[in-house]
Amino acid sequence: MSDDWDTVTKIGSKVTGGAAQRETVVRGKGALNAAQRSGAIVGTEKKFATGNAANKSGSEGQRLTKVDRSDDIIAPNKVPAEIGQNIRNRRSKEGPYKMTQAQLAQKVNCQANDIKLLESGDAIKNQGLLNRVARVLKVSPKTGLPLDDK
Repeated sequence: MSDDWDTVTKIGSKVTGGAAQRETVVRGKGALNAAQRSGAIVGTEKKFATGNAANKSGSEGQRLTKVDRSDDIIAPNKVPAEIGQNIRNRRSKEGPYKMTQAQLAQKVNCQANDIKLLESGDAIKNQGLLNRVARVLKVSPKTGLPLDDK
């Protein structure tokens, strides 16, 4: 038992001698399959923050970092009022897209209150809901403007 306290384990340095193999990083599905076939112990980890993801133009990650670092209460992103106004105009105008908030909510599989909040500009940004409403009303999910009037 006392021997355990006297030994030192070095991680990441080159170990001389011994029968144990060093850890290797395998890139590619073929090399991973070959390692599994050989009977080696295989552990997989998924990298989430890769270089390509950092280059994307979305700012949600930056906003979340700001929320994490701030001691104050940060308000969540809301749907711009002009998008809600454009959706309301499209829904209430005479024609094939004329329907009530409840009818639109049923078509997009959500609550009527969600549509009410979306149209008033008080809704927290939910891109999935915006995309479904845009698909039903044939409007742009980014601006709320009709797509078939172009």
